[in-house]
Amino acid sequence: MRVITGTARGRRLRTLEGNDVRPTTDRVKEAVFSVIQFDIEGRRILDLFAGSGQMGIEALSRGAAEAVFVDNSSDSIAVVRENLRTCGLNRAAVVIQGDASSYLAPRKGRHEFDYAFLDPPYGRGILQSVLPAVASVVKPGGAIICESPAEEELPETVGEFAVDRQYRYGRIKVTFYRVPEEGEESDGGDDE
Repeated sequence: MRVITGTARGRRLRTLEGNDVRPTTDRVKEAVFSVIQFDIEGRRILDLFAGSGQMGIEALSRGAAEAVFVDNSSDSIAVVRENLRTCGLNRAAVVIQGDASSYLAPRKGRHEFDYAFLDPPYGRGILQSVLPAVASVVKPGGAIICESPAEEELPETVGEFAVDRQYRYGRIKVTFYRVPEEGEESDGGDDE
């Protein structure tokens, strides 16, 4: 797994091994960043359920101003810190070990982030439970980007946010939530 482009282009990222770890594939990461590539510079990013931190690191490499990495696992947090050092991106990063809900609770309604990446453990209903809190910390002009199993049902709307796009990559689904502009309806399109 490597950083695709930007200041840390080509740097190899470490990931944890085991059944509980499922890093985002390069194909999915490339697809996500092709959608937001022209709007990432200078933005503030939340990488929730950070794992190896690769989504936030990719954003920082592409010019994001700051990324906050949150994960409950001390092993994952150690890997995020190592990957940030490897890429020389420590100064623009905040790394927090803790539960996603606990991190989000005191921030509700603050609209601190432009983009939020969510890739929680599959099959536990975590995504559905944290989406409302995430929607309250993402700015209306930003996006919430969720990775989930292709068959998992996600809500059409979360707070002011609505499904804007969905892409399927084999058994993985990526869902983009945005606040629709006045008079605009989300297309909710399924593409591959």
